[in-house]
This record gives sequence, C-alpha cells and structure tokens, in this order.
Amino acid sequence: MRLLRTVAFTLLVLLGLGACSGSDDAGTADSSGGDDGAVEQAADADGAEGGGDGEESSREVVTTGSLTLVAADPSPAMDEVVRLVEGVGGRVEERTEQARTEGSEAYGWLTVRVPAAELTATVDAVEELGEVTDLSISSEDVTRRGRDLDARIAALQTSTERLLTLMAEAESNEALLAAEGALSQRQSELESLQSERAYLSEQVAMSSLHITVSADRPAQLEAGGFLGGLETGWNALVTFASGVLVVLGAVLPWLLVLGVPLALVAVVARRRRRATAKAAPAG
Repeated sequence: MRLLRTVAFTLLVLLGLGACSGSDDAGTADSSGGDDGAVEQAADADGAEGGGDGEESSREVVTTGSLTLVAADPSPAMDEVVRLVEGVGGRVEERTEQARTEGSEAYGWLTVRVPAAELTATVDAVEELGEVTDLSISSEDVTRRGRDLDARIAALQTSTERLLTLMAEAESNEALLAAEGALSQRQSELESLQSERAYLSEQVAMSSLHITVSADRPAQLEAGGFLGGLETGWNALVTFASGVLVVLGAVLPWLLVLGVPLALVAVVARRRRRATAKAAPAG
C-alpha cells in the first residue's frame, strides 16, 4: 500500500511538471492575455474618469539619445554636464577625456543615465553650455516584452508554490527528491526572469545619453582674392627658403673639406706673385 502511494505521488509530481511546462508556453499567452485584460480594464476605468490616460501611462518605453557639444574648453564643459546630470538624479557611467596635442584639439566622451522624465530638460540644459549638433533621440516600446516577462514570472511563481505543496505532502524520500529537483529548476528559471525584468524596468526608468564634447576651432579663411594670394605667396617663400637651406646644408661639408685648402693655396700664390713683382723692378 505504501509503494502504491509513492508511485501515485511521483505521478502527481510528473503531472505537475508537465502542467508547469505547459504554463510557460501556452500559459504565457493566457497570462499575457489576462494582463492585457487587466490593463484594458484599468484603461477603461481611467478613461471614464480622465479620458483614457491610464493606457498611455501603463506603456513602457526605453529612450536613448546622443549629441555633440561644441565648447570653448571641453574639460570644464564635461564637469558642468556631470553636475547637471547628478542634479536631476542621474549618474555617469563612462567618461573619457583627451587633452589638446600638437596635432589635435581637446575632446571627450560621456555616457550618462538620467531619469526618463528628465531627459528633455537635461538636453535643454546641455544646449546652454555651448553649441549642440548631431542631436538624436530614439525610443523603443517594450510594453509587450514587459508583460510577457510578468506573465512568465507569475506562472513560475504558481509552479513553485505548487511544488512546495507537493513537497510538504511527500510520504517518501524518492518523491521528496523528485519535487526538490523540479523546485530547484523552477527557482533558477524564476530568478533569471526576475533579473531580466529588473534590468528592463531600469532601462525604462533611466534613459541613456551619449555626449561627445569637442573644442571650438578657429575660423579658417577660404583661399581666393588678396588673402588667398598672400597665403599662396607666403607658402611659396617658405618653400623656396626651405629649399635653399637644404642645398646649403648639402654643400657646406664640401666647402669645409675643399674650400679651406684651396683658400690657403690661393693666399700662398698671391704672396708669391707680389714677391715676384717687387723683385723684378729691383733687378
């Protein structure tokens, strides 16, 4: 009789696992449908009171943005951006700065997270720090994904509670071990889904903003007219002078090696001619 009850309990556990698997696949759609119905009922109730604003407020949207800020000095501008972000309850996730070098201007990057409701105000505040270019804001509606995760989490929670009940009623070690194995698997899946749901909710609540900060560049005159001719002439003069210096640098070693002895020979020859010229009248 005890063996019969053990076999029957094991069958109940297996049936429970089958029902749990079914609840993850088919039950997800039912739960999503139930969530949709609940949301629709809430929207209808809110619509009767406030014109249907409840449906819009229940939607989940992930918003991201990017912009380029041109400022006179990037480093203080980045400090000011950080102050603005922290002032609205946001945070800085990444900050990179590059100092000015001989061949490039100073620049930097910022990746910040701000409350979704404060994104527009933050962008407006950043625009007051300099010239904002290449502004881009994008949104992704993740309402369906969030509801699907909620439905799967609810199904797994129900499955976990059912397995806990079966474990409490187990009359043998075999049945208890089977229920514990199933419960461990369900709890692992539940924790994974809850972590994914928490990440999605955080993405909805906090928007990402990528900011590139660059320095002002001095205005450059276009070639043409008097200024263009002056620039061309100056460049030609610099090129000629550079060429002369190159030739002089190449010839100078030869002048030192050959010119000095030749100069000595010329001096000696001139003295001899003078001596010969003085001796001839005397004779």
